Amino acid sequence: MRAKTIQIFLPDGSPRSIRIAEITSRIAKLILIPRNKLEEASTREELKNVGVYFLFGTSDEKAKDLVYIGEAEDTLKRLKQHNSSKGFWNVAVVVVSKTNSFTKSHVKYLEHYFYKKAKEIGRYEVINEIVPTESFITETMVADLMDDFETIKILLSTLGYPLFEDVHKAETKKILICKGKDAYASGEYTDEGLVVYQQSIANVKETTTAGTWVKNLRNKLLNSGVLVQKENVYVFQSDYIFKSPSAAAAAVLGRRANGWTEWRDKNGKTLDELKRQ
Repeated sequence: MRAKTIQIFLPDGSPRSIRIAEITSRIAKLILIPRNKLEEASTREELKNVGVYFLFGTSDEKAKDLVYIGEAEDTLKRLKQHNSSKGFWNVAVVVVSKTNSFTKSHVKYLEHYFYKKAKEIGRYEVINEIVPTESFITETMVADLMDDFETIKILLSTLGYPLFEDVHKAETKKILICKGKDAYASGEYTDEGLVVYQQSIANVKETTTAGTWVKNLRNKLLNSGVLVQKENVYVFQSDYIFKSPSAAAAAVLGRRANGWTEWRDKNGKTLDELKRQ
């Protein structure tokens, strides 16, 4: 990837409030709006134009964060409707064109593409009840929108929502293993946390000292379909990023665990030895 300069503007000076992100040479602009700042966002004229938007939130029952993807001719009006009708979200991110060049066909196409891509990557649970329809646009328009997509992908990640970022697997020399009883999991330590790979195996039975935290964590993984029981083990159905090595080890082993010593490379070196000593 090439180096990039991203501009983030804070309209009211607060990094926790409304944020506007753009790559100055590109036409796509993202506006992040905390739900409690929706009224303050009403003064922004660009929100009254055609755009695509994401509603981000969390669930007490699910392991993955939630996202709803939509489009509107007046995004501010649509967000106000969602403020009354949808309870799960706490942040909205709106994608608009700095040159007002997006049309209804453009945003309908992007909505469909974003939905398909988010489902394919699987970092977030997409909660749209209806699959967005794909609008017909010309081949040249598709090429332009795919260029815009790369900008949107980068800006979303910069704002803290890596919706379209793949979870890349490491080279063999970087793979870590966590095992015990029936469990045998492989993964890697990344900038975002410990990634447990798809097809990794976790213990079904939890120890008597596992505690509520470990049980709740594993229940969320089961509720989200990340873990599925097959005979006497749980199997990871997709790569999953845990925020800490210990959370990853606890999910795999079914007990409280120190991930810095449970995860080891092929030579038996612990993650602690590899990264902290």
